[in-house]
Amino acid sequence: MILFEKCIIYITSFLVFTNHLLAQNPETILLKNYRPKSIYKIPVTKITKAKYPVIDMHAHPYDGTLADIDRWIAIMDQFGIEKTLLLTYSTGKKFDSLYQVYSKYNNRFELWCGFDYTGINEPGGIERSVKELERCWKIGARGVGELGDKGLGEDYSDPVPAGMHVDDPRLQPLFKKCGELKMPVSVHVADPMWMYEPMDSTNDGLMNAYTWKIDKTKPGLLGHAELIQTLENVVKHNPNTTFIACHYANCEYDLEILGRLFQQYKNLYADIAARYAETAPIPRYMQSFFDRYQDRLVYGTDMGFDTTMYEMTFRILQTNDEHFYYNDITGYHWPLHGFGLKDAILKKVYHDNATKILKR
Repeated sequence: MILFEKCIIYITSFLVFTNHLLAQNPETILLKNYRPKSIYKIPVTKITKAKYPVIDMHAHPYDGTLADIDRWIAIMDQFGIEKTLLLTYSTGKKFDSLYQVYSKYNNRFELWCGFDYTGINEPGGIERSVKELERCWKIGARGVGELGDKGLGEDYSDPVPAGMHVDDPRLQPLFKKCGELKMPVSVHVADPMWMYEPMDSTNDGLMNAYTWKIDKTKPGLLGHAELIQTLENVVKHNPNTTFIACHYANCEYDLEILGRLFQQYKNLYADIAARYAETAPIPRYMQSFFDRYQDRLVYGTDMGFDTTMYEMTFRILQTNDEHFYYNDITGYHWPLHGFGLKDAILKKVYHDNATKILKR
């Protein structure tokens, strides 16, 4: 038995060693194993704290213990994060239990609920959904989110009637009630365009896109432009409700789409969460975009609460650093570059725009 175990150890060690050699061989290296390291001797800024106080407008109640929450708060303190919004998707007992946990932390977290779709197609179903929204608001929910649709309909809550997109007429009483209660709504439509492109050598985001690729063969799937249209429809038809498009509305490949929506609809904002890698390759354009729409963009993470993650986000927004990598966080192989945003813009994106949205 001992001899057998030793053989297993030797074989395992040999396979690990062999795989390592293959991963480093340029003739056999796989894209998923590509981990470039910059050799440029250029300025490197070490970020230990955000330049100004921060409100994180896009996070979630990540699974963990009370000790993990305490550690999260310690990291927030370290990086100057005043408050974090938790998009729970939840209603009913699940929301209540989450609120009971996080409401104890002296206003460091704000919880947003979801929509209750139970029986929404039955007589009186939408009225019950509105009542549940009101109940969550009375408990402590201060917004709704994150609603999510990658093409087949809202799928970030359970249960959800198939094919129900954010502009579905059934949802309009809920959005109207959100406006009355001053509850902003966070909406995720589509995904980055790389996920829709052919999964071949022409896709420059293939390293990450392949993991999150959109299966365009699914019956009834809405494309990227169609999903952006559903977002525009709901924003247009609910002018008294504030909407936050998650992740730049996933228009990183053509931010003029989002810019047009900003120009047309004063009740629309966008968070920049989890799209740092998609925008950091074009820093000069991003600097210009933030300059033009500095009053409509809010900081967010949506990537857990690791210290390196916060460091990456602040480095991209605050510095002029060039050609640096955070492959394990971003999933992409390409280098990142800092936007070097002006102080006045940083203050708005980090804090002031969020304060406007949250002021009730």
